[in-house]
Amino acid sequence: MSVNQISYDEARKQMKPGDVIAFGGKGHFSEIIKFATFSTVSHVGVILQTKISEDDTGRFFNQIIESTSLNGFNGVNISRFSDRINTYEGELWWLPLSDNHRAAFDAKSFYNFLFNQAKDKKPYDMPQAIKSAVDALDNLPFGARGPTYNKEDFSKFFCSELVAAGLEISGAVDSINASEVTPIDLCRWNIYQNNYYQLKGDSDKKISRFNTSPPSHWNN
Repeated sequence: MSVNQISYDEARKQMKPGDVIAFGGKGHFSEIIKFATFSTVSHVGVILQTKISEDDTGRFFNQIIESTSLNGFNGVNISRFSDRINTYEGELWWLPLSDNHRAAFDAKSFYNFLFNQAKDKKPYDMPQAIKSAVDALDNLPFGARGPTYNKEDFSKFFCSELVAAGLEISGAVDSINASEVTPIDLCRWNIYQNNYYQLKGDSDKKISRFNTSPPSHWNN
């Protein structure tokens, strides 16, 4: 498994809904997330596509949906991916779904679920984001759950929770607890093609243990 350097112009037409975008930010909060999760990844979003209405040529926009602070709102946002990549400072990686997981992917269910979260303006869930990154007290003796374990709750979303939930709803992954998935966890799920692609940033930065862990480790 390797990372390839590629421009967005090269990648654009190959991207599909459900492909994950990983971010390595340079801000204070991004650095805290990377430190807490021992990784280069601080944030994730996922690709949506919107066809141009009344156009028979098949043209489309790549959009990204993510839970982040953007355009004056801290929560679930949809934006043009080309705009996002142009303004982002840091690393950006494109993680395409594998053929097997693409075959199980229900695009309509995926889109409807995620679009409704944006329409409802679901806010960012800071407490669950913090607890998802602190696993030391998740499990107590005799099978009890500890104070850092998140019960699945979609009243608010942090970034990887939103993407994991969308992939679960789509059928690309089996039942999981999306509220326990960190950004680097999502990048390590073994649901992607063998290679991933860096679109922006320091070419020496890599995603450790990319595509190596079954999502079932995050089940309920």
